[in-house]
Amino acid sequence: MIEDLPKDIRAGLDEARRRSQKRTSRLRVQAGDNLWRVLRQWPGGFALDAAQVSHLRGLVDLYDGSRHLMQYLIVASAVEDGELICLVKSATPVTDRAPLDFERDESAPVGYLPRA
Repeated sequence: MIEDLPKDIRAGLDEARRRSQKRTSRLRVQAGDNLWRVLRQWPGGFALDAAQVSHLRGLVDLYDGSRHLMQYLIVASAVEDGELICLVKSATPVTDRAPLDFERDESAPVGYLPRA
């Protein structure tokens, strides 16, 4: 149905959609010192504004406001309809503690009492 509209009206609708996505998304991708807003996200990838960045590969960090959520490894990116589509090979959630090198025993004591 949208294909039946004149080109200038379609372009206006696309621009309005992009502006709306920019306002509603708090997600940001950081690579080095550069920071870009995520327009949309799906399992296996995300989209950025192609006017801000035209090519992106490698390890990037995903933030929701100031909260660090994930680390992504981008293996491919291509520009489609004004968006930079980034395909992700791995997504690693960020945790607030280091991973353990051993299995914790469920019956182990939680803490020790000091000597009296």
